[in-house]
Amino acid sequence: MRLPRFRIALTPVCVAVLALAGCAASTPVSPAAPTLGEQRQATLFWSQAEREAGFRTMHEIFPVDVAAAGGQPRPLPGGEPLALDPALLDDYMDRHHVAGLMVLQDGKVQLRRHGLGFGADEVWESYSVAKSVTSMLLGIALEEGHVASLDDLLPAYVPELAGTAYADVTVRQVLTMTSGVRWNEDYADPHSDVGQMYRGACVEGQAHVLSYLRRLPRAAAPGTRWNYNTAETDLLGIVVERATGRPLAHYLSETIWQPYGMAADAYWIKDECDGSNTGGSGLSATLADYARLGQFMLDGGRINGEPVVAAEWMDAAVRGHHPDGAPERGYGYQWWTEPDGSYSAVGIFGQMVHVDPSRRLVVAQLAAWPQATSSELVGARRSMLEAIKQAVDTTSR
Repeated sequence: MRLPRFRIALTPVCVAVLALAGCAASTPVSPAAPTLGEQRQATLFWSQAEREAGFRTMHEIFPVDVAAAGGQPRPLPGGEPLALDPALLDDYMDRHHVAGLMVLQDGKVQLRRHGLGFGADEVWESYSVAKSVTSMLLGIALEEGHVASLDDLLPAYVPELAGTAYADVTVRQVLTMTSGVRWNEDYADPHSDVGQMYRGACVEGQAHVLSYLRRLPRAAAPGTRWNYNTAETDLLGIVVERATGRPLAHYLSETIWQPYGMAADAYWIKDECDGSNTGGSGLSATLADYARLGQFMLDGGRINGEPVVAAEWMDAAVRGHHPDGAPERGYGYQWWTEPDGSYSAVGIFGQMVHVDPSRRLVVAQLAAWPQATSSELVGARRSMLEAIKQAVDTTSR
């Protein structure tokens, strides 16, 4: 099911227009066309049909930069099939609107399933999985000397933040979600910060998110309280872009996508005001390339034995930091961490790249959950992960 460009994002506006027309049928209504930012915010409130159609076509709906793949894809050879109950898997895929599920062990495919009519060559929006990719790119920029130190204050890279609540916040504090600036990440509330950050007119050519963040007050001292904030990863993306002089998508292509051997181009949504790629979300890629991304992490951020990301960075990135308010399972450098040493890149509506070093395992999932998140949906995904790991353990004996 392919939908015309921009149509799906207009649905909430169309509903409002129809309601107005019913109240005053004799008065013509000509609402202003929604901005790209408003259309993007509307994706949080799409219908189920719109999600299933739209998550694979975000790069056609919104302006993007391309992370070009190279000409030599890294092979993903077949491994021993996973001993997983087919009925359990079918039920999980159907009940949770899973578009793709792939399991790698030692870089070999043990399971590959597609649903929702999603093809192996199609790309899918990853939402906050992009945060973990932005973290990788920051680590590479630090290794290459584009970023001098994680303890630099943000205005050193984004001068527009001088005189704001971010003036005394370091790159590290944004990286670990501990800026202390007030933020509400309620995906179900259109009036929350995450529901508003791309709305409104462009201001002085600044990215939507930068204009929005400059207005926010402080809620806690920097470094003392953890609070999940998508806009701040957008801000990290701006830091990387300004430090390297490249869009995130191009830097990703140069440092990981081509050298590691991703098989297909990826796409990263651009802000309509300044053209920056939004580091907190907006990355679309194929299921297999998300799995390769997990394998890159499992390989220690190395390509052909050479480190692309420093070992010290890799260790810190997937080690949980626990300031006040941090989740029990832990949060590193934009990676969710577990007590057993496994870690995940996680996006709303069911996106995930999970890495389990002890089992040499990668699990990639793409989905169109009926809600952005819920304890029931997260619990079901966790149960499936456990079932996969048990099957891997059985297969490995």
